[in-house]
Amino acid sequence: MKQLIVFTDLDGTLLDLNTYSFAKALPGLERLRQKEVPLVFCSSKTRKEIEWYRRKMANHHPFIAETGGGIYIPSAYFPFDANTPGHASENADEYLLIRLGASYADLRSALHDLKRQGFKVTGFGDMSVEQLMNLTGLDRAEAVMSQAREFDEPFIFEGSDGERQRLCAAIAEKGLRCARGRFFHITGNSDKGRAVAWLIQLYRRQYGDVVTAAVGDMRTDLPMLEQVDYPFAVQKPDGDYEPGIAGGNIIKAGGIGPEGWTKAVNKVLEMGVG
Repeated sequence: MKQLIVFTDLDGTLLDLNTYSFAKALPGLERLRQKEVPLVFCSSKTRKEIEWYRRKMANHHPFIAETGGGIYIPSAYFPFDANTPGHASENADEYLLIRLGASYADLRSALHDLKRQGFKVTGFGDMSVEQLMNLTGLDRAEAVMSQAREFDEPFIFEGSDGERQRLCAAIAEKGLRCARGRFFHITGNSDKGRAVAWLIQLYRRQYGDVVTAAVGDMRTDLPMLEQVDYPFAVQKPDGDYEPGIAGGNIIKAGGIGPEGWTKAVNKVLEMGVG
């Protein structure tokens, strides 16, 4: 049987969008653990935030931070050297870090330039911890971790649809990307799909042919979902699916957030995968 690899978004998918609880995902987490299925977190969250959830869920697999900006592979995780010549990688504490995104300093500089052009944008780095807590519902410790950014600057934008289109065009002119999930994001030439594809190749080196699944809830998850064999979408808190995410070959999980996440895990396992 082929080795199953599961990739997952966090906010609104594995984690409840409002409470950040993963209690309803526990049955699915346990099934994957019993079957020794690698579960790879793929989120806009920072390394520090993801590490916190990895500890809470006893997850020891690689993870993808800040919308595909960085891949963190635990030391000696693969039985071979995971470095790829010609790509930026470095040892970062107990990880091999593969850098796919732009530097945070460059993103902050671009955002300040957009402000000077008259766009009403406010990045996470512009906010106090208290402001970020009020905006996101995070507690103080979580808000501090969410500001420890390296590859992606989330921001809020005030303006019309036309102004939004001009903003995204101005970001593209800088050679950067504008993405929209729960917040707007300015990133380099990276996304979740590119990072997922990279890890899939490493897993193939280890296991031979693999079968892959992913679960998400927002349009920023589409690049990730497009890279796998079994892409699942969970419902938003209002019971609807994100427009544009539940069409084509994407499978509707039939549940909201972490409840839908467990249903997606059960469905892929019931297909005889993994």
